[in-house]
Amino acid sequence: MVNLVENSVLLDKHKLVYYETGQGIPILFVHGITTYSFIWRKVVPYFVKDYRVIVVDLLGCGHSDLRTDISFGIANQARFLWMLLDKLGIEKLHVVAHDVGGGVAQIMSVVRPGALLSVSLLNAVAYDFWPVQPITSMRIPILRQFAVATLDGGTLRLIIKRGLFRQEACTEELFQLFKSSFHTKEGRNAFLHFAGCLDNSDLLMISEALHGLDTNFLVVRGDNDVYLSPSIAEKLAKKLKCAKKVNIPMAGHFMQEDVPDVLASTILGFIREVSI
Repeated sequence: MVNLVENSVLLDKHKLVYYETGQGIPILFVHGITTYSFIWRKVVPYFVKDYRVIVVDLLGCGHSDLRTDISFGIANQARFLWMLLDKLGIEKLHVVAHDVGGGVAQIMSVVRPGALLSVSLLNAVAYDFWPVQPITSMRIPILRQFAVATLDGGTLRLIIKRGLFRQEACTEELFQLFKSSFHTKEGRNAFLHFAGCLDNSDLLMISEALHGLDTNFLVVRGDNDVYLSPSIAEKLAKKLKCAKKVNIPMAGHFMQEDVPDVLASTILGFIREVSI
């Protein structure tokens, strides 16, 4: 990632890795499952001029701790991110979150109401519409064994391609970035543990509190997302007290790869709008 400095902190004896650059109001970028910090590499350059950019590797992902002696569920991921922000002395910030990371961001916003200046949810999970295929398959032993055997090959490439609107975006570079998470047995086990820890009750139990927040939410839906239902974005936009919904027609689940410029412009416009 361009001009981002890698850092790590020890939190509850677990290493959390994050990347940082820029000055100004902080923006935290949170990835989802199957990815890690690399997914923001084409987006963050649009933000570094005016903001302090922080991109994290969630527990069990990227270069963060892969040990499975702790829950990788979204509630615990949110707890670790608040510990990181406390360590950095950050009390107020914007959050941009994708996929399962969107669930983490929702919990973060409820845990400390008013601390998040805005939350941008990009093809995010919510309520009880998730987990979805292929994640749910990882919980069935025979399918899990198959996935572990093939995830670094054809199966992984298929998952990536299905998540993109622009098939030409599925470059060898992108494939290798995805694949690096599953290159080792430790990485594969961490992914499976992450999948096994996902529980939609983590979001169902906070839904009432979430709906009552005065936080400004941007709900972005890639119209060609085959992994998450459009009902998620629709319900979020309807139920959240302060929400703006944007649909991006030429984008799939991994919209950061399909339309990084459009996505960055949409988020920046929203942040500037709510900051007036």
